[in-house]
Amino acid sequence: MRGSGVTFGRFIAQRRAGLGWTQIRLAAELGRSEDWMSQVERDMQQVKDLTLLQRLAGALGAELSELIALPQPAAGRPRSRTRKSASVTLASTSAAEEDDVRRRPFLTLAAAALFAPAIGPQAAHAEQRPPLNGLEDLLLYGAGRVPAPRREPTRETVALDLLTSRQEFRAARYEDLARALPGRIAAAELVGRSEERARNVARLYNLAVRLCIKVGTDNLVAVTADRALTAARLGGDPLVVAEAQRMVSSAWRRQGGLARATDIAVVAAEDLRADRTVPERARLAARGDLYATAAYTAAKSGDRAYAHALIREAADSAAAAGRASGQVDGVRGVALHELSVHYELGDAGKAIDLAATIDPAALPTAERQARFFVDVARAFDRWGKPERCYRALLAAEQAAPQEVRRSAVRALATGLLRHDRTLPGIRDFAARAGVPTA
Repeated sequence: MRGSGVTFGRFIAQRRAGLGWTQIRLAAELGRSEDWMSQVERDMQQVKDLTLLQRLAGALGAELSELIALPQPAAGRPRSRTRKSASVTLASTSAAEEDDVRRRPFLTLAAAALFAPAIGPQAAHAEQRPPLNGLEDLLLYGAGRVPAPRREPTRETVALDLLTSRQEFRAARYEDLARALPGRIAAAELVGRSEERARNVARLYNLAVRLCIKVGTDNLVAVTADRALTAARLGGDPLVVAEAQRMVSSAWRRQGGLARATDIAVVAAEDLRADRTVPERARLAARGDLYATAAYTAAKSGDRAYAHALIREAADSAAAAGRASGQVDGVRGVALHELSVHYELGDAGKAIDLAATIDPAALPTAERQARFFVDVARAFDRWGKPERCYRALLAAEQAAPQEVRRSAVRALATGLLRHDRTLPGIRDFAARAGVPTA
């Protein structure tokens, strides 16, 4: 029974802890930020709105009358200003070592993007758009519209298909992946027990969502994400489900449902925290991905405090996963998301400062390298530096030629055409990106 003298904030904190929830999880249930939730639990923020009190009571399993009766702070009480915005720490380094890293010039591709003279046109030419007709036919009409495989699929061939699909995405070979995915999904639906089939199909649909996002076909993102989540739940693997929920979050974001998209990712991360059937390292890595996705979405909605809190959670999870495995790939991935967070919040200078601490040559895939350079280009564009923006785009094309067909690159190239006389080769680059230049 609740003892005498318990305040509103203390009661909320106790009930939340009893549920095993973090402040971020409860804040997500209420559509508020972690900072706001922290202020409530420290009795520094009033909650008088009846609708919000009802939602809080429902989330905590408490009676509304019980919450209303608890003493709250007086209106106008000063809010704490001790919270500091956090950024991702890329490795376990001392402050001096971190300063040295920040002074270190870009390596390899970074030097080409930011310091070297703008290079000429690239030889590689991407098609206008990877062919997704096969995926559309599969989604709309089923496997009967997909060409039959040349040989009977087996567990071994399906496993190879999964591996090859991941490699093609990481290498930014989107055309190859787009052509092969429908047949690979159809084959995966034929092999193994029902749960095994569902897991493999979900993994392939998760990749299909990411491909659709890259290509920019928003009309396919939502239905593909739904297929991924439906199959993942049938398969019963918590990690596959979590990745499918991350794809559903991305689908909601692209349709403008930013608050719901953030909640989906945060709740999925919190659910995964409590699932001890998943190995610790894998659980931490997946939670890092979910929080990073949520942080980017919160930044797009302009919620600065929540975005920074979420990217901090992502960094902590990724760092813990790295300590468990001896790897730092997840930490680098979170750093790329933090770069996007700064950009979406309008902090182009912070984005460029962070980019200067990242060695793109150390990023593990061509897709990540190209994504890094595109984000750097966006930051330089916002900063009013067209030449550096162009250099970063050329570096992105060098890392992964098919990345230049992304809508973000086309928008940047369209703007850069205004500087035709000062940016050698910009018209050719714009044409490769799919921008009409006639």
